[in-house]
Amino acid sequence: MPPDDPILSSEKDYLRTSRAALAVMRQKTGSLEIASADPVNTEFLKAAIWRRMKELEDDPDVPLFFGRLDYLEPAPETFHIGRRHVNDDAGEPLVVDWRAEISVPFYRASRTEPMGVGVRRRFGFTHGEMTAFEDEDLTAPGAVEEHSDILDAEIERPRSGPMRDIVATIQPEQDVIVRAGVEDTICVQGAPGTGKTAVGLHRAAYLLYAYRDQLSRAGVLVVGPNASFLRYIGDVLPALGEIEAKQTTVEEMVARVKIAGPGTAAVDVLKGDARMADVLRRAVWSRVQLPKEALVVPRGSHRWRVPAYQAEELVNELRTRGVRYGAGRAMLPQRLAHAVLLRMEAAGDSPDDRVQDSVARSRPVKQYADALWPAIDPARLVFQLFTDAELLAEHADGILTPEEQELLRWEKAPRSAGAAKWSVADATLIDEVADLVDRTPSLGHVVLDEAQDLSAMQLRAVGRRCSTGSMTVLGDIAQGTTPWATPSWDEALGHLGKTGAHTEELTAGFRVPGQVIEYAARLLPLIAPHLTPPTAVRRARGELAITRVPDSLVAAVETVRAVSDRPGSIGLIVPDALVTRARKALQDKGVSFAILGDEDDVEAHVDVVPAGLAKGLEFDHVVLVEPAGIVAGEADERTGLRRLYVCLTRAVTSLAVLHKEDLPAVLGDRP
Repeated sequence: MPPDDPILSSEKDYLRTSRAALAVMRQKTGSLEIASADPVNTEFLKAAIWRRMKELEDDPDVPLFFGRLDYLEPAPETFHIGRRHVNDDAGEPLVVDWRAEISVPFYRASRTEPMGVGVRRRFGFTHGEMTAFEDEDLTAPGAVEEHSDILDAEIERPRSGPMRDIVATIQPEQDVIVRAGVEDTICVQGAPGTGKTAVGLHRAAYLLYAYRDQLSRAGVLVVGPNASFLRYIGDVLPALGEIEAKQTTVEEMVARVKIAGPGTAAVDVLKGDARMADVLRRAVWSRVQLPKEALVVPRGSHRWRVPAYQAEELVNELRTRGVRYGAGRAMLPQRLAHAVLLRMEAAGDSPDDRVQDSVARSRPVKQYADALWPAIDPARLVFQLFTDAELLAEHADGILTPEEQELLRWEKAPRSAGAAKWSVADATLIDEVADLVDRTPSLGHVVLDEAQDLSAMQLRAVGRRCSTGSMTVLGDIAQGTTPWATPSWDEALGHLGKTGAHTEELTAGFRVPGQVIEYAARLLPLIAPHLTPPTAVRRARGELAITRVPDSLVAAVETVRAVSDRPGSIGLIVPDALVTRARKALQDKGVSFAILGDEDDVEAHVDVVPAGLAKGLEFDHVVLVEPAGIVAGEADERTGLRRLYVCLTRAVTSLAVLHKEDLPAVLGDRP
């Protein structure tokens, strides 16, 4: 579009005015004085001002607004839609936050349902500089919607570094999920390239905006599959002005003990089985003992006695109340002390609550209660189960077979729980015990990505962290690549404690090109026959090349070099066993790169990507080496084909498949 176009020039002026107003807002925030004699209040106010300053930061490379709505009803009015709210000195809005109710028509209005809007305008930007605009007349006759070149260009724009927000390109079906209420748990089954991760993050941003008071107290947590994934998505929420949400992995979340690494697949599958929850529950509550003798409390010249049968009644009453083990343990001394007080009153005394508290804290009562209801160390309890065959058999009887019990026991028992080399599956069991002892605090909302890869016990661990809150559950059954991957969303939601959740299926691919997604979809009949095949909605079909070569790594390096001068990121995806060789091949040719998993991986132009870490990421150009090796690297063929499906669908612009070994028969050797 000509830079001197009068409308474009006017909008550029408006953008400059808006940026200047944002700078004034930030300056005013920074100049606020804190007047408080209370040091705690002072620190709290300082933190609040710092957060507000972060929210008002302006990145000149990121457009301050990306669209405009010209309303006709209920009154003619114009609003610019952007990433955050900006107002002038008089308080009038210059830019309206994309999450505001008045912004909804930008995403959902159509000619059949204009929602009071006459014209929707989209802006095109290059490095933060406005270069174009498009107007869509929603009052024009006919139901055929206009095609947006700006929308296509933004979706297909090459990407370097971390994931960016999609506020300018959210589609109507995505927007419905994003704006669902805070009380709703939603499960999103999303094919590759459908934007499910972005939808989950934008829903978190929306909820923090629409329910800020509630969620700023209760908290929002994003749970991802690994640290590289979290670095990849880490800039999305801050770019939208939201810095309150925390991010973690399941491994970090359950790490009450030091985790040494994974266990063997068969053992970890068993430890992730939901039946383990019943074994652990039995083991925890078996610690409660029934009294064999009376409680005797000396006080002054009197000795007050609580018979064993009455103490047993108190223990049983607490056990049947449904409280946590730790809560019952805390209440038992008070119950025993109250029984003593009743005897004091019967003898003519008039004790008050202070006397009851004193009796509850007395040594005889504490020792008696500790013997009946001992303290539990979660790691030590799990350690005892895995080292004591008789103890495990007692609590697993009727739940696990003798063969399964044998599988759980350590071949060589560590000296102590502290010396044990715990796996992630072990840590998840310890976390389960900790929750049986003391209730895990609930957050207001949890976004769980790649949920299909979690075991039943891991899903329980996530679910108890939002037992009174809601969730956004994201994943793709076809991309389940762990031996314990969930077979269905109904089952996964049951383990999460969210059986009433609504499930949405996204099948329209906005990022993966048509040629690539159609080629990868050849695997679906074998890996997830019940899922609807994804479809690409992009006009650009993308590039797909499948080539048999004498040496796949040599060819891969040459292909990487050939595309290295093109815009966007490059991912060299290799079987895990070939990572070291791929590193050396690139080094020998002087190609700069990072290994996925390194601290600087998301900033690199070229990443060497072990197939096991590719999930959730995307690259403009993908060079995929030895598909058969990726399949062979997994425990079984179906899991291997699912891993391959993940790797094939990481490309945004081009995919080059290089192989010396035969391809899996289901793929064929032609695009």
